Amino acid sequence: MDLHQRYPGLDDLKQRARQRLPKFVWDYLDSGTGAEAAKARNRAGLDRIGMLPSVLHGPLKTEIAADLMGTAYACPFGVAPVGMSGLIWPDAEGILARSAREAGIPYCLSTVASRMPEDLAPDLGSDAWFQLYPPKDESIRSDLLERARGAGFRTLVLTVDVPVASRRERQTRSGLTQPPRLTPRLLAQIALRPAWSLGMARQGMPHMRTLDKYISGEQANLPPTAHVGYLLRTSPDWAYVDWLRRNWDGPFIIKGVQRAEDARRLQEAGADAVWLSNHGGRQFDGCPAAISLLPEVRAAVTVPVIFDSGIESGLDILRALALGADFIMLGRAFHYALAALGPAGPAHLISILCKDLEANMGQLGLSSLAGARGLQTRQLG
Repeated sequence: MDLHQRYPGLDDLKQRARQRLPKFVWDYLDSGTGAEAAKARNRAGLDRIGMLPSVLHGPLKTEIAADLMGTAYACPFGVAPVGMSGLIWPDAEGILARSAREAGIPYCLSTVASRMPEDLAPDLGSDAWFQLYPPKDESIRSDLLERARGAGFRTLVLTVDVPVASRRERQTRSGLTQPPRLTPRLLAQIALRPAWSLGMARQGMPHMRTLDKYISGEQANLPPTAHVGYLLRTSPDWAYVDWLRRNWDGPFIIKGVQRAEDARRLQEAGADAVWLSNHGGRQFDGCPAAISLLPEVRAAVTVPVIFDSGIESGLDILRALALGADFIMLGRAFHYALAALGPAGPAHLISILCKDLEANMGQLGLSSLAGARGLQTRQLG
């Protein structure tokens, strides 16, 4: 089967994923917070960015390799962390890590993944990233950093835009709790999705295994869309960033930045890159489209700017690069692909993105990604 014929774009993978996932899993992956207005604004914001095609360049050979913090990548994008990936598809973290390694792009593992960093070590590429939700206990913090280093993670990503659990109303309506409790309602949904069900039967229901070492007992009275990790977490401050910078000797990225003044101060605090993100609309429903903030953040810093939130195509990647991003990360998109096609999904999505990126670069007369920076854009109606 020619996957490009059957699934030529992300929308096709998304439709297939919805058909293969139990409803509560689909809602976990696809939902935003509140009324999901921020998620919609992310998409609308990207769609409003137009660029003028350029003509008469003769044959063009496009080059899509990118450099970030001294590391060369085959493409200007990577796999963003998603908590409990293993709920979306069995062995999601392992499949995504291997796919990223084979494609020459970065993979970022979440603290609240369903695989431990140690278990993932054989699957990692040479520059894997570890995303940290900030433990308040310094001994746990130190131990997590040591475990990540020992497993082969070279880049640390501190997420700072989750000070409290968000109210993801669609998830709550679906009946999902953390950890998942297999109620009759959820079991009925599972029965309708045999591929997912059989995979989970072989793999076992996922949980946040990295945190097993630090937590005992019940989750107390956490909200249904919160999870056991909130018992360990703190809301980090500037002193927390300073501590991590002193205790991590590799590249250090801060994820969840939206204000230019925050980005500037983070650069001064020693961040090697800032990651502009509104968590894909999953944390605060009143924020602007993430792409609308990119020019201000870019102007505020000289370190690389990483971008996510709403990216669904090679054209979207070019839009973000034109407005000042140095690198793009995608979370939901890779999980739609995984749910749609299993282990073949991530590689197919990478191929879709690269082909779309190259096609649109050709329309714009770009032979390399360097030409995208500062490309003139127009606001579309």
